[in-house]
Amino acid sequence: MGDGSDGVTAVLFDLDGVLVDSEHLWDRIRREVTEQHGGEWADGASERMMGMSTPEWAEYLVTGLGVRLSSEEVAETVIDRMAEHYAAEPPTLPGAVETVRTVAERYPVAIASSAPPRIIGAFLETGGLTDVVRHTVSSEQVGAGKPAPDVYLRAADELGVDARRCVAVEDSSNGLRSAAAAGTTVVAVPNPHFPPAADALRLAERRLERIDELPGVLAELSA
Repeated sequence: MGDGSDGVTAVLFDLDGVLVDSEHLWDRIRREVTEQHGGEWADGASERMMGMSTPEWAEYLVTGLGVRLSSEEVAETVIDRMAEHYAAEPPTLPGAVETVRTVAERYPVAIASSAPPRIIGAFLETGGLTDVVRHTVSSEQVGAGKPAPDVYLRAADELGVDARRCVAVEDSSNGLRSAAAAGTTVVAVPNPHFPPAADALRLAERRLERIDELPGVLAELSA
């Protein structure tokens, strides 16, 4: 565990790439909006936007990729299309809902995500988790997106616990860096579509192949 901790007191979940297989959807929709509205996609754009808050990536599409919409229009367009996907076919990863429920039987849980509140809420509704996950934080609601630690620090604060006694579950380079910067114990479930950088992965205390391995790892970390 992180410095000053002697056990797990709460678990903080990222959303995209950890509980839902949505990073490629965000990527595809942002690319479509860029190309449909006068912009030009750039190499490395996907990786650059991982962890950005909605205002940050919307501004990047306008100023960095040349989309001829306002940043507010970009955000609305992209999020509307994502919400349509969630309503029609939620991209929940195998074992994700069951894992959250299992973990919540023992620990307070929260979601700390770069996804907008509307998308976090859609996941909780479709997964039947609104009774289990009562605390969620979007990076829209804090000072900066990942890799800044703000979203994890806020989530721990809302649960009333020290971030250093939380386990954070992440998949991406910026997410791993954010969780580590907040002082949490980081568990990585590497994203197969966008594998995290080696230096970011080294920040993780444990590395999982599947999210349903998490309860066993938490038991080991709590021992």
